[in-house]
Amino acid sequence: MLLLLFFSLALRYPAPAAAEMAWQAAAPGARRYIPVTRYDPKRDPDADLAKALAEAKRTGRNVLLVVGGDWCDWCHVMDKFFADHADVRALRERNFVTLKINKSPANENREFLSRYPEMPGYPYLFVLDAHGKLLQPQRANVFQDGDTYNVPRFASFLAAYGPHSLPR
Repeated sequence: MLLLLFFSLALRYPAPAAAEMAWQAAAPGARRYIPVTRYDPKRDPDADLAKALAEAKRTGRNVLLVVGGDWCDWCHVMDKFFADHADVRALRERNFVTLKINKSPANENREFLSRYPEMPGYPYLFVLDAHGKLLQPQRANVFQDGDTYNVPRFASFLAAYGPHSLPR
C-alpha cells in the first residue's frame, strides 16, 4: 500500500481510495471491475468501455468518459480536485463508472473518439447511459474557477446526469 502511494505521488496520480482498494481485494480470485484511472495510450478503449458498460448495468450507474492525457494540466487539476473533495468524488462514484480515455500524440484513439462529438478542449467529458447511448457531451472548462474547479457547479452536473436524475 505504501509503495502504491509512493508511485502515485511520484507520477502525479492520486492513489485509489482506500475503500476502492479494499473492495477490489474483498474477493480474491473473483472477477471485479477495476476502473481505468490513468490516461494510458496502450489501453484498448473499446474493451475498456465494454467493461465499464457492464459495470454500469450491474450497479445502476451511468458512464463518465473523461478524455485527456498526461500532457493536459487541467486533467491533473481535475484529478487533484476529486482527491481533495471527498463529497464530490463520492457523488461521482455513486452516479458513474468513470473511464479515462487517452488522447495524446502517442495514441489519439481516433477511431474510438470519432463516435462522439468533436472536443474543443481537454479534459472533455461524455456522459453515457449503461447501454452506451450518449446523454451529454460536456466541456470541463465550464467548471473552472481560478486554478481549480468549482465545487457546486461540478456537483450539480454530477447530480443532474446521474442515472436516477435523467428522464428515461
